[in-house]
Amino acid sequence: MTAAPAAIPARKRRSTATDLALIASFAALIGACSFLPAIPIGVVPITLQTFAVILAGAVLGSTRGALAVLLWMAVGIIGLPVFTAGGAGLAPFAGPSVGYLVSFPIAAFFTGFVVERLPRKRIATSIPLILLAGAAASILITYPLGALGMAWRADLTLGQAFAFGLSFIPGDILKNVLMAIVATSVHRAFPGLLPARGRAATA
Repeated sequence: MTAAPAAIPARKRRSTATDLALIASFAALIGACSFLPAIPIGVVPITLQTFAVILAGAVLGSTRGALAVLLWMAVGIIGLPVFTAGGAGLAPFAGPSVGYLVSFPIAAFFTGFVVERLPRKRIATSIPLILLAGAAASILITYPLGALGMAWRADLTLGQAFAFGLSFIPGDILKNVLMAIVATSVHRAFPGLLPARGRAATA
């Protein structure tokens, strides 16, 4: 009887340690995807950042996914070369990519918020649903904020910026498909990975 109160804090400590490890791991994944060679197509290059950002939300859920992105940003701001092509510091936030950078934690949170509310028994087999969650995050959050950033920092009109953003669509479709495949595979292997608050939606 006396051991029960001590067991609860122990479980909480393990849970917190696990959450921190997951957040740090996905922050490192985003950094690795950012460091890979970018494809220059104009003022904003094509990278795998969006794949890793949306994957963080789809796998970790809204809060931890957004925290992973924010940790990656914080590490880059303090000087580690984790931004595109090894960039660091505040310089990327002063360039045409600023809107995309600002959108990333929001997009991760949104994707995680949607995935958390999918029926848990279907998450591991719901590639189309997770794909739609990632696509919605791109369309509703990343593209608009990215276009605003380009219009602000790249001397483009909003129309020109939105038109340029359309060039990312084919690559983003492929990245979202890959994200959905990876996310469902992770949830199949670790069915309890998403936070518990979404369990109410399993009924």
